[in-house]
Amino acid sequence: MGASMPKQYLPLLGQPIALYSFRIFSLMSEVKEIVVVCDPSYRDIFEEAQNSGTVYLKFASPGKERQDSVFNGLQEVDQTTELVCVHDSARPLVLTDDVKKVLNDAWVHGAAVLGVPVKATIKEVIKPSLLRKGFEVVYREGLEVTDYVLIVEHLKHPVYITEGSYTNIKVTTPDDLLLAERILNQK
Repeated sequence: MGASMPKQYLPLLGQPIALYSFRIFSLMSEVKEIVVVCDPSYRDIFEEAQNSGTVYLKFASPGKERQDSVFNGLQEVDQTTELVCVHDSARPLVLTDDVKKVLNDAWVHGAAVLGVPVKATIKEVIKPSLLRKGFEVVYREGLEVTDYVLIVEHLKHPVYITEGSYTNIKVTTPDDLLLAERILNQK
């Protein structure tokens, strides 16, 4: 978007884009920890926004490629965690109900992706053990993936598609930012 900082930290109605989804996840009783993958210089944004005590906040450093960033975040996940949500913080308008639906579907099917018909996928929820096995294959075979559903599909494991909301747009252009503001102002 031609900004001096990564798009997820640009202001959207006065707060960084990334904080919208961060707050959604941090207020959910189903979420016990949040691992934010970010440059250390942006950690204070999340530390200041953290709600008192309900969710444990951890950080991981970004990797060279996006898949490396997800892998780094996965290394920080508690070993007893049963599901992992991989969420792009440039999608600030995710709905709590949609997160709950995709969590439930991932619980039943092992992996689920939140999406809408004819639009790009939004977020993946995967059992950590499945994602770890997938990363083993990716790194062993030297694969590059940008869609984490592909990691699971390399294991020949089906991924369930959970229908989400069209308002959960990804903010990548100035027009997207304006649309996100309009959507938020209508709530």
